[in-house]
Amino acid sequence: MTVETKAFRDELGRWAAGGSDGETAGELASGLGLRTVVLLEGPSDVAAVETLAARHGRDLVADGACLVSMDGAMNVARYAALLGPPGLGLRITGLCDAREQPFYERGLRRAGVLRQEFFVCVADLEDELIRALGPERVEEVIRAEGDLRAWRTFLNQPAQHGRAPDQRMRRFLGTKKGRKIRYGTLLVEALGTDRAPAPLDGLLASL
Repeated sequence: MTVETKAFRDELGRWAAGGSDGETAGELASGLGLRTVVLLEGPSDVAAVETLAARHGRDLVADGACLVSMDGAMNVARYAALLGPPGLGLRITGLCDAREQPFYERGLRRAGVLRQEFFVCVADLEDELIRALGPERVEEVIRAEGDLRAWRTFLNQPAQHGRAPDQRMRRFLGTKKGRKIRYGTLLVEALGTDRAPAPLDGLLASL
């Protein structure tokens, strides 16, 4: 991430929180030559998309695109209004979970984003990555990271008994702060360049 990209993301966060009028964010976007903003639910999604782009030799900023963490799906209408037609006039795209797709569609319409091009994950991005790799390969990544003991302790919890392997892995990634971000990168790195889940592959191809 470049200094300019970080500055834009930071200023956008202040604008979204009501701490600025958006003028500086607009200037930074213009300076970066941004045409597209990719709205993502959180930093783990940003880490995964950044890693996939790097594996494919893509410089998203050079392509006029910037990844933005909204810090929660409920903020989609706010960010779309700031960045889409009513605000900076940028193209809006991103990822969303299937259960939240109707909420995204309503929020984007309210923000005046009539052309909605979001790529849908079945449960969430972690679920897509786990299914693409398979539980055995994910456990190899967990072992290589030195998290095998924590993983086995987690599996012994009564709440995990009888759950499908991919469900348990998905839950494990969310049990410690920072783990989802770290594994967002690691799981994408474990993929072959031609094995990206369809939502990620479609998003990257659209940028």
